[in-house]
Amino acid sequence: MKNFIKNWICVLLLIAQMPIMLLAQRPAVNRPTPSRSAPSRQMPSKQMPSKSGLGNKVGNNAASDRKANISNSGNKINNSGNKTNNFGSGNKKTNIDNSRKNINIDNSTNVNIGSNNRGNNVVRRNNFRPYPRPPYVYGGFRYRCYNPFFYHPYTPFFWGPVWHPWGFFVAALATTAIIVSIENQQYHYDQGVYYVQSNGGYTVVQAPVGATITTLPPKSETVIVNETVNNYYYGGTFYEKGEKGYTVVPPTAGTIVEHLPEGGKEVKLGDITYVKVGDIYYQPIQKDGKNMYEVVDVEEDDKK
Repeated sequence: MKNFIKNWICVLLLIAQMPIMLLAQRPAVNRPTPSRSAPSRQMPSKQMPSKSGLGNKVGNNAASDRKANISNSGNKINNSGNKTNNFGSGNKKTNIDNSRKNINIDNSTNVNIGSNNRGNNVVRRNNFRPYPRPPYVYGGFRYRCYNPFFYHPYTPFFWGPVWHPWGFFVAALATTAIIVSIENQQYHYDQGVYYVQSNGGYTVVQAPVGATITTLPPKSETVIVNETVNNYYYGGTFYEKGEKGYTVVPPTAGTIVEHLPEGGKEVKLGDITYVKVGDIYYQPIQKDGKNMYEVVDVEEDDKK
């Protein structure tokens, strides 16, 4: 009986230990533990704009070179800086071609190409010839001519490959060019054309009154001023013969020429259309069956 109870107890102990033995025989499973590291939060660097008004500007009014994440005005190029146009300061060439070709028109502010050039914007009165007809009065001015108005379209004349109109720009001059100085202003003359030095080259200007040359340019023509005086005309410039050569003079009222240079424009004043070259008015006329132009004497109307 004792052995029976002893054996029964052993069986019960064995049954009680079986789950532990089964668990001990199962293979171990490694389960990785997830890492829960906090995400890195990188604060954006804020570059404060320069407080100095001199920082990295492009143009006279450009803002400082700010970063885009701080200001929407960063990296702007102001339209008023380093412009290439006709107006303002700086490099102001209005080029037909920005390469250095000799087909440019230079409107540099240091170059006077027109009306204020050494008195060549005035007309000399012809005191030896009275006008046979009353003046044409319009807009407070009197316009006197010897010949009646005869309209024909203004057609600029081209005096050949060596001639250039006012404002024409060349990078270099021919070796035949000479220097002419008038009242401390230096001009370069070559075959009937006058130049002044400008940005990177030379610009054609109106012939300065008082400039004297020893030889007239080819294709110059003789024009009648009055019964005793003749002038010589080439490229829109009038010359008068003197002891030292041929001197540039203002046009004389009543002088008739067949051709006008490039750069003029038609100006309609009431019933008459004049051609204005610089500040000189020319009236279209017809002389001996040919279309011509007469230098107009313009004066203020005393009765206005």
